[in-house]
Amino acid sequence: MTSTSPPGLTRFNTSQDSVARAALHAVCASTAWGNGVLARRPYATPGDLFAASDAAMAGLTAEDLAEAMAGHPPIGRPKPGDPTSSREQSGMAGASEELRAEMLELNLAYQERFGHVFLICATGLTGEQMRDAVRDRLGNTPEEERETVREQLGRINRIRLARLADEGPAA
Repeated sequence: MTSTSPPGLTRFNTSQDSVARAALHAVCASTAWGNGVLARRPYATPGDLFAASDAAMAGLTAEDLAEAMAGHPPIGRPKPGDPTSSREQSGMAGASEELRAEMLELNLAYQERFGHVFLICATGLTGEQMRDAVRDRLGNTPEEERETVREQLGRINRIRLARLADEGPAA
């Protein structure tokens, strides 16, 4: 750790394992990912934390990915009372009823095809961009989609870890 570490990263590095584990679970619901990131503490920089996240993400099995995806609500239906999912899905906030209905239909088709929720790093995307992405990804093979999900989950985790590095774990 250096004195230039963001205060939140310092708090994360020095927090009890149970507190750090809970903070990581809020980032990603995969136990294997959380254990991989937790095992490498302390982190000197947010970049080191991101690298550990990426390494842990690369090692996830299909079951670990399924566990991670189970922590994400469908696009267009953020978890009630969850500011993180609402913030990340803000591109759907002003969507028309037609677009919302179309996303519901596409989410159901996606779930039927792949057996899990459609996962995308929605931060900064419009509702139309998310709709177009699910349409495109419905054409993927299950293997292609698993790797796309892994990449998207990694992007989501980095955004959430950046917030953790800035703010630290909840007390």
